Amino acid sequence: MSALYHFPHCPYCIRVRLALGYLDIPYVSNVISYDDEATPTDLIGKKMLPIWEDSDGAMCESLDIILKLDSENQLATKDFYASADRKGFEDYLDQLGKPIHSLAWPVWIYTKEFSASARDYVLKKKEPKRGPFKNLVARKEDFLKDLAPLLHKLEQELIPFYQSSNLTIKDILLAAHLWGLYVVPEFQFSESIHKYLQKIKKQCLFNYTDELWL
Repeated sequence: MSALYHFPHCPYCIRVRLALGYLDIPYVSNVISYDDEATPTDLIGKKMLPIWEDSDGAMCESLDIILKLDSENQLATKDFYASADRKGFEDYLDQLGKPIHSLAWPVWIYTKEFSASARDYVLKKKEPKRGPFKNLVARKEDFLKDLAPLLHKLEQELIPFYQSSNLTIKDILLAAHLWGLYVVPEFQFSESIHKYLQKIKKQCLFNYTDELWL
């Protein structure tokens, strides 16, 4: 059976999990420790997740994986690849990702997903770029302020999915980033965005961290 190698928190991995659920594709889930460099390197020659492995071999890059999985274009993935607004949408995703990751990373590393060694690995890799995580926590209100207009913009585009009456690849890309906010203490989505994410969860048969507790 095909297999997905992934980190539970990782938005790029969540993209593929959501697509697999929506497309009802069976697979083996292989959760990788964040400090495991050997497994991905053995599969694709570098430390990068998600990795999809099937009869054709192993591949990375979340969008490329989804494009392969969505062979019948049920998520309009082919349309997205060719669309004129792709760059603008991906820029919006990047804008969302910056404050979301700054809010979520200090929490993610203390979830069951991360062992002590994996937590140390994250800090050594991330703090030189982002600064001490304790400073990220101290700047919580700044990140929330940056996030507010981006979420407001999203709300204006829900009909009930993003610019569409049906779930598409754009919803999967958005939800994969937004899900990290569910771990941030005291953060609350607006009612409309929460309902939007729960619709995606239902259609994609998605459970964020359930398998960590099995």
